[in-house]
Amino acid sequence: MKEIISFLNKIQENNNRPWFLEHKAEFLEQQSRFNAFAEKLITEVGKFDESTQYLTLKQCTYRFYRDLRFSPDKRPYKNHFGVYICPGGKKSGFAGYYFHVEADFGDYIGNNILSCGAYMPDKKETASIRDDIHVNGEAYKKAIVKAKGFSVEHNSKLLHLPNGFPKDTPYPELVKLKDFSLWQTLPPEILFGDHLLEYVVDNFNRCYDFNQLLNKAIAYSHEPDFEMPEYLPL
Repeated sequence: MKEIISFLNKIQENNNRPWFLEHKAEFLEQQSRFNAFAEKLITEVGKFDESTQYLTLKQCTYRFYRDLRFSPDKRPYKNHFGVYICPGGKKSGFAGYYFHVEADFGDYIGNNILSCGAYMPDKKETASIRDDIHVNGEAYKKAIVKAKGFSVEHNSKLLHLPNGFPKDTPYPELVKLKDFSLWQTLPPEILFGDHLLEYVVDNFNRCYDFNQLLNKAIAYSHEPDFEMPEYLPL
């Protein structure tokens, strides 16, 4: 990953089209290197989470070119690479496993991370997850404990309990969440070490129960208009 981070540092310092075109061969080389890692990761995650089997690289990775249509920030290129592995691919809305590397002192996430869970679920999905936490909160607590090394993302949450939840709801801090995610940073000795893939797979495996709980709630929110893929266990 050292070469990838080195390129991301360069694009952060030279985020303009003339520089990028002059160094496009380097971009393609580092993109290929990241994609090779991502393909291995997709395969390994599919071994413990059957709901993610048969995903393609395109279903799990993102364009490097930024969408500038509605952004005041006109930098044309991203300063990070990421792969998101979830049932149906990155646009499905299901909870999954995210691996992210970023330029040093980047301003997107600001670190190299692993993350699991559901990021910005829609209104119906959020309501279904919160209802499930209210009823099955102990299962969520156990799943979070099982995901050793991860922390609950608390940056996006309500100040008060949502309407309809009693004041004595047993898991208020989980119910208040808007993003139902777990995360951890990747230290340099892991990111640049020889066993990165094994480390990421092992840690994602610990998040399996958490994602399964979320995906059952998300799938329930889509009924009766949603037909579940046959490969997603319930």
